[in-house]
Amino acid sequence: MTAQPPRSAAPAAPAGTPDPTGPAVDPTGAAVASSDAGFEIVARAGDKARAGVISTPHGQIRTPAFVPVGTKATVKAVLPESMSELGAQALLANAYHLFLQPGHDLIDEAGGLGAFMNWPGPTYTDSGGFQVMSLGAGFKKVLSSEFSGGEKARTSSGEDDAVAEGKERLAHVDDDGVTFRSFLNGDVHRFTPEVSMQIQHGLGADIMFAFDELTTLMNSRGYQEQALERTRLWAFRCLAEHARLTDERTHRPYQQLWGVIQGAQYEDLRRRAARDLGAMDVEGQTFDGFGIGGALEKENLGTIVGWVTDELPEAKPRHLLGISEVDDLFVAIAAGADTFDCVSPSRVARNSAVYTRTGRVNLTGSTYRRQFAPIDETCDCYTCTHYTAAYVNHLFRAKEMLSSTLCTIHNERFVVRLVDRIRASLINGDFDALREETTGAYYGEAR
Repeated sequence: MTAQPPRSAAPAAPAGTPDPTGPAVDPTGAAVASSDAGFEIVARAGDKARAGVISTPHGQIRTPAFVPVGTKATVKAVLPESMSELGAQALLANAYHLFLQPGHDLIDEAGGLGAFMNWPGPTYTDSGGFQVMSLGAGFKKVLSSEFSGGEKARTSSGEDDAVAEGKERLAHVDDDGVTFRSFLNGDVHRFTPEVSMQIQHGLGADIMFAFDELTTLMNSRGYQEQALERTRLWAFRCLAEHARLTDERTHRPYQQLWGVIQGAQYEDLRRRAARDLGAMDVEGQTFDGFGIGGALEKENLGTIVGWVTDELPEAKPRHLLGISEVDDLFVAIAAGADTFDCVSPSRVARNSAVYTRTGRVNLTGSTYRRQFAPIDETCDCYTCTHYTAAYVNHLFRAKEMLSSTLCTIHNERFVVRLVDRIRASLINGDFDALREETTGAYYGEAR
């Protein structure tokens, strides 16, 4: 096995240089952390917020960064070229769905995910664990919000085999992996840590995630502990298989492997998981970064992210899985998260919901039938610079597919641009002012 390949150090820059593509120097000129996994910190704000640069074989990701989700190697309704034009730095695809269709072997033969979908920039893939567990229980993508917005977590007892009403369990977990039934055709498949690594190496993303067990806020404390230990042992196996495949697949660029921190709402479990994975080493192979996963209550998001970032290595990037709400982004960045992904901007766009400076609105409302102005006059996206809200309202009412395209472009640009502005505020030193101004306008009061 071999450890990660070394990266050459960037030359020194003068004090005060905020160039996000430059060396690891913050605006005060102080030395900052750097890692051989391709991550440099260029600025800090408050106790934990930071701006940085992740380097990959397909380009740099300036952090904080929002990573739009292209589940099946496409952001629904939008060309990859449009995603580049609206400022997306990287895209995330779904290992579970691409395994089922068209198959990771086909994508590998095509030259990898980026080549297959004509996306020249960095790519992420998840491990498949979220979809195996959530679709397997019938909760789909509402797993976290359904529980956090309904019944609260249980501490001594819980529904460890909870299944959505009217659904059958399609996934069964054991210590070796997960057996599940395809939601497409009912075929039975099995994911193990090794299989997940093989799929993701075949997909060829620049950044991939270790296979983990997703739990819900409905699971008992006892089950959370069992699942956390299972995820820890799976992480060892992921590192070992990742190292083996890296040695074997020398015709492909090195792919970063990030461990996933679970532990639900429990401080001791979250901190333990972060310490365990942060120090994990299999014959020189360590995690290049970390994902913060699992169901968590919105009101505790910042606290939980803070527990994790307290324990993780400072010099490696952290990705918070599945968020894009305005207040959540500010909270998570303040707590030390670097990158984010979420399917919500594109999903709600297809149902006529769009983000504006003053909040989320539904474009099918009668208010917009004669709004001969952009959706948001402060937005610089292609949609807002070329079309009126009245036209998009007409497209939805006429059930024209272009409605989804235009609204997805707008929503993705809204979130990407917001996170870009947050990055600039970290470098310029006005993060708190931007947070107060932005959340105040969006929610009617600062958050």
